[in-house]
Amino acid sequence: MTDQSNPAGGAGINRVVLAYSGGLDTSVILKWLQQTYNCEVVTFTADLGQGEELEPARAKAEMMGVKPEHIFVDDLREEFVRDYVFPMMRSNALYEGLYLLGTSIARPLIAKRQIEIAKMVGADAVSHGATGKGNDQVRFELGYYALSPDIKVIAPWREWDLTSRTKLIEFAEQHQIPVSKDKRGESPFSTDANMLHTSSEGKVLENPWDEVPDYVYSRTVNPEDAPDVPEYITIDFERGDGVAINGEGMSPATLLSTLNDYGRRHGIGRLDLVENRFVGMKSRGMYETPGGTIYQLAHRGIEQLTLDRGAAHLKDELAPRYAELIYNGFWFSPEREMLQAAIDHSQEKVSGTVRLKLYKGGVYVVGRKSPNSLYSEKVVTFEDDQGAYDQRDAAGFIKLNALRLRLLGRRDQ
Repeated sequence: MTDQSNPAGGAGINRVVLAYSGGLDTSVILKWLQQTYNCEVVTFTADLGQGEELEPARAKAEMMGVKPEHIFVDDLREEFVRDYVFPMMRSNALYEGLYLLGTSIARPLIAKRQIEIAKMVGADAVSHGATGKGNDQVRFELGYYALSPDIKVIAPWREWDLTSRTKLIEFAEQHQIPVSKDKRGESPFSTDANMLHTSSEGKVLENPWDEVPDYVYSRTVNPEDAPDVPEYITIDFERGDGVAINGEGMSPATLLSTLNDYGRRHGIGRLDLVENRFVGMKSRGMYETPGGTIYQLAHRGIEQLTLDRGAAHLKDELAPRYAELIYNGFWFSPEREMLQAAIDHSQEKVSGTVRLKLYKGGVYVVGRKSPNSLYSEKVVTFEDDQGAYDQRDAAGFIKLNALRLRLLGRRDQ
């Protein structure tokens, strides 16, 4: 029976598009939606490069009564990197100075595709498996409402009484939902993965004083076990986006995937962070962003040559605001789009090549060159510059900048 008192408006919901992974939580949600809302469920599974086989999700959805034509398994890897990761990387965004926003940047694309499917199949509602404590519920739903203002949203974790893993498993068993052996009992930590990163949080990671156990890491070798010989690579940029590694042209997703391989091998991109969630609490997470860490440093390396000081410093002022907008779920907001326009304009001359040294968890820019370089060896040299820079000009420059300080000093003596 439909729950008439449900805050999402259970009455009148005939079809709902569920963001579906095929795991325990979303499989239970699928059955719960069918029962609670007496509605048809359309499943959407996004391939964002999480490294998992996704066809079992299709088979499981079909087994649970979803029509084959209502099961969507979409490869979004190129769109993810081209239209979301790369634009974000142009800004040098780091949330709270450290986090490369791997989970945050994936949510708007999932929300966008869900809404597209909802319109395609004539759905009344969309649903997700995010809990009521985290940021993802906000990110998904802000995306939904921005793209389809009148869509109904069903968030089961804010509605049902299945408040523990034990209850989820009991529900699954009661309704003949297959539960893999690794899902029985308490999971040691929870993870989210895509092509940009893997995040882990909860359980063994909840005490911020305890070091992250090595078994939590899945994307990188321990830096102590990484090769004892450094490896050098080059990344070519055009208008702020990476286009080649070691001179070999690559699509956005292929380039990031290749950098992930380098990062994994050299133990690059591990981050242990206590962050401030948008909903108000602090949480401790462990992030692995191997390729993204290399890419972000390389991008700053090419900007060092090609961006004017004023533009570069303004970008650094805008980056924390931009990062916070993405973290909080405002990808589709006008302010993010305004910032993006300014950032993209700054990248018109950000082209060239960066050489990097990868060694035991570290990434080091060791060379950069660009046809658009603003660096002038003739001007900056310690040798004879043959009149390219008149050092006598500095005296007036300093005196003018010192004028207000001298006036203050005379007054206060």
